[in-house]
Amino acid sequence: MNKPALPAIPVFKLYGESLDWPTPDLLHCETISQRSREHQWKIKPHRHADLCQLLFVFKGQAELEIEGQLSRLDEPGIQILPALSIHGFRFSEDVEGFILTLAAPLVAHLHAQLGHSVNALAQAESYPAGAQADYLNNLFSALQAEYNGHQPAREMLMHALVSVILVWVSRQVIQRRSVHQRPQRAREYLNGFIQLVEENYRQHVKVEDLAHRLGISVSHLNGTCRELAGQPALQIMHERQLLEAKRMLTYTNMTIYEMSDLLGFSDPTNFTRLFRRRVGISPKAFRDRLKSDQRAQE
Repeated sequence: MNKPALPAIPVFKLYGESLDWPTPDLLHCETISQRSREHQWKIKPHRHADLCQLLFVFKGQAELEIEGQLSRLDEPGIQILPALSIHGFRFSEDVEGFILTLAAPLVAHLHAQLGHSVNALAQAESYPAGAQADYLNNLFSALQAEYNGHQPAREMLMHALVSVILVWVSRQVIQRRSVHQRPQRAREYLNGFIQLVEENYRQHVKVEDLAHRLGISVSHLNGTCRELAGQPALQIMHERQLLEAKRMLTYTNMTIYEMSDLLGFSDPTNFTRLFRRRVGISPKAFRDRLKSDQRAQE
């Protein structure tokens, strides 16, 4: 049986927009006040299936709700908001800062340049700016000026500025990880396993087979995954399958049978059971909720 081709990924909408992505660029930059003022300084919880955002607060306060968890930014800093994360904000009226939105192809390109082991935009984390607050504010200000302008080599300079910002974030990620980092060999095992998962998640390869390819035992692999990634090897494999399932549910009208077949499940019931167990709702309910969220934003 021929498997259906992977769907083309469309461009998503920004919060509160009825129109598609406003420019042909793979990024969007605006001040926090530009959008939040229209919504009385409150952005209701929402998500973007294929957009990553960096929220930079320079002055004022931001109350954040990310995946149901509340936090607050009282000092200058950057908050990472990965694709598919549910997030909402409430800002003080004196807030100053920027929201940088990156489309998935640009995120993938930046990650490839940095090395996938850093994966700086994969987790919803905040990083205090400290003494570099003015430096970051100048970078974001320059980026917004280029975004709104029409100077020669505009796209080249925008991408250069985004790269500088992402290098700053990646260094914060590395510094934070180094506090708890295990020996380099263990990190290499985890990176190798994640790469194998990426190559084989549709084939349902056994954990034992992947551990053998890495040259370690299953218990060694599971111990490394739990310590460095917070979950066992099989769960990491399931999470990758579910991420692809969520993308299909978001972007296509594929049936549950077609999706389960494309993801290598022999029985759609097994796919639905895994999805419900890990996500908390059925694939159909997930798709219905997405449609409801999109209608509410229109």
